Amino acid sequence: MREVAIVGAGELGGLVAHALARRNAADVVRLIDDHGRVAEGKALDITQAAPIEGFTASVAGSTDLSAAGGADVVVIADRAGVPGTPGSPGNPGNDVWEGEAALTLVRQLNAIAPRALFLCAAVSHRELVERCGRELRIPRSRILGSASEAFVAAATALVALEMDVSPRDVALSILGVPPHQIVIAWEHATVAGFALTGMMSEPIRRQMTRRISALWPVGPYALASAVCKVSEAISGKSRRPVTCFVAPDDQAGVRTRAAALPIRLGSSGLVEVMMPALSVVERVALDNAMLL
Repeated sequence: MREVAIVGAGELGGLVAHALARRNAADVVRLIDDHGRVAEGKALDITQAAPIEGFTASVAGSTDLSAAGGADVVVIADRAGVPGTPGSPGNPGNDVWEGEAALTLVRQLNAIAPRALFLCAAVSHRELVERCGRELRIPRSRILGSASEAFVAAATALVALEMDVSPRDVALSILGVPPHQIVIAWEHATVAGFALTGMMSEPIRRQMTRRISALWPVGPYALASAVCKVSEAISGKSRRPVTCFVAPDDQAGVRTRAAALPIRLGSSGLVEVMMPALSVVERVALDNAMLL
């Protein structure tokens, strides 16, 4: 991938920039934030780590939103902290783009970079994906939320711990709206190629569902890693399906919500929703989770 722009140089934005550079997921990473010279400072710190960590990606900082104009992917992250706001020194937390401010930001970015793909990186961005699809009419192929991929990774690690295997051996799909309206496709899950249902009893699966729900919200390091996975899938470096918040498809005449779904990505964004095999109960639960 040629260029990724990250809007917001807060904790999450800085971690995303570093993770993308470290994995050479993009040739150019632009960190954009209008608060002082925070973005430039973080970009310089990341660049200075290149000889040690062995990456070649170029990282630059800017205060000008128009710097996102040439990006293939635009990541919506969190703003750098200012005194009295979350994310500033002595006041922990992320000043995440949310609500009307986030919607206005995406509207501006869509005008600046009309062909870019948008990745909404924060745990609260499911609603942003939904509103952008419905109110801004951005095609669902062009705007996705990557936090659900971090959630799936955390759930996979938990299941692997329970089964005493490597997370690489576990294949698990989670759909719906975390944390309380998730659907885990247990019938479709495998461990080292074997059906998980033959290795884990139903009472334990119910208990695991409750434990997995408690993993939400996931932390900034996991969120940054999820952005990298999704970016690599877009660029073609990875062909593995990822789980993203996908904007609703109202063409059938039924108003639905944005929900976490396993998808296949390409250079144009969303290519296909890869719906796993669900039991009748799981299908009803997913329909209920997605309905407004």
